[in-house]
Amino acid sequence: MSQVKQNDTVKIHYTGKLNNGQVFDSSLEREPIEFTVGGGQIIPGLENGLIDMEVNQKKTIEISKDEAYGDAKDELFMEVPKSQLPQEIEPEVGMGLVSKNPDGTERQLRVAEVKDEAIVVDANHPLAGQDLTFEVELIEIK
Repeated sequence: MSQVKQNDTVKIHYTGKLNNGQVFDSSLEREPIEFTVGGGQIIPGLENGLIDMEVNQKKTIEISKDEAYGDAKDELFMEVPKSQLPQEIEPEVGMGLVSKNPDGTERQLRVAEVKDEAIVVDANHPLAGQDLTFEVELIEIK
C-alpha cells in the first residue's frame, strides 16, 4: 500500500484542537482539504505528521507552536486612535477588524485592548503562540 511522501497531493479530513480540547477548525462537515505535501500550503507540523500515512489511516498529530504559527510577535501589536475607526464601531476586546494595506490587500486584526482614546490591535495569527493537536484521516493520495 502506498504511503504519503513529499510532493504527493493528498486529501485529508481533520479536526484541529487547542491544548484545552477546544475545537478551532474541522473539515468533517465540509469536503476534505486537498494540498501538496511540502508545498507550504499548510503548517509544517501537519505536513510532517502526514509522512508515511496510508489511505484510510487515522492519526493524532501534536504540533508545537514552532511547527504551527510560531510565537506571537510584540511588533504586531499596534495602538490605533479611536478617531481612525468608523463611527458605527464600538470596539470590544476580541472583536475582529479588517485593515486595508497600502497595496490594497486586507489584514485581519483582533482588538487586544480598549483604552479611553485608542485601541490596541493584534495582527498576529489567532493561533500564534499555541501548541495544536490535529486528528486527521487520510482520504486519498493522488
